[in-house]
Amino acid sequence: MNSVPSTLAAANRFERGAAVLRAVSGTEHPEALDSLADIAPDLARLTVEFAYGDINARPGPTLPQRQLATVAALAALGNAMPQLRFHIDGALNVGCAPGEIVEVLIHVSLYAGFPAALNALTVAREAFRARPDIDFTPTTVSAATDRFDRGRTTLSAVDGHAGEQVIAALADIAPDLGRYIIEFGFGDIYSRPGLDLRSRELATVAMCTALGTAAPQLKVHLHGLLNVGGTRAEAIEVIMQMAVYAGFPAALNGITAARAVFAERDERGGGGRE
Repeated sequence: MNSVPSTLAAANRFERGAAVLRAVSGTEHPEALDSLADIAPDLARLTVEFAYGDINARPGPTLPQRQLATVAALAALGNAMPQLRFHIDGALNVGCAPGEIVEVLIHVSLYAGFPAALNALTVAREAFRARPDIDFTPTTVSAATDRFDRGRTTLSAVDGHAGEQVIAALADIAPDLGRYIIEFGFGDIYSRPGLDLRSRELATVAMCTALGTAAPQLKVHLHGLLNVGGTRAEAIEVIMQMAVYAGFPAALNGITAARAVFAERDERGGGGRE
């Protein structure tokens, strides 16, 4: 079989990436193509070819799912507000609802803290206000008295035995932290409407990978993604995507975690969807 000439392959990567970037940016000639022209034009080209032509154009997660994962990761990292704004706009451009974006950013509070979530919501507010076509009304959920029971049910659905092990491991040193994980994490946050469990776990895998400081929790949530209907392919794709937004070391560490989780599930006969 004749190989594709390198110049043609490069052209195809750029064209494929430019098409995805146009969909995300909502413009025919995205600003990113020109923004580095005076200092690093090759980085602009590589962004189009690799970030969009190689990664975001891959099969697996839909473009809206990829954008929500990117929004979650950038919000959690907290160090790239202009890029977060771009990808919040991008999520809207590819069909994500404003409420889904807000739910992802509320979800960020669990894994990156309240300051990261609050800062990201400020960016989202600016993005929504800049678009006259958006008439956003926030969802308000009344405080419930069954937070613990609701949280424990959701924890069981998402993390199963792994989640119970995390709570049990806190019993001898910080049992109240275990209770807060159940009540707040799963009773208040995971149980909110507006974003299904699969989307929440995709966002969580993205955040735990990008942060690079939560390998045990990443493993728990890789199990969780598979438990709520996600696939191994989706898990790998989201982790690979983090190479663009958090660097290759973060993605490589995420792949190591995924390998361990898949092997564990194969060994016990609970492999999950492919």
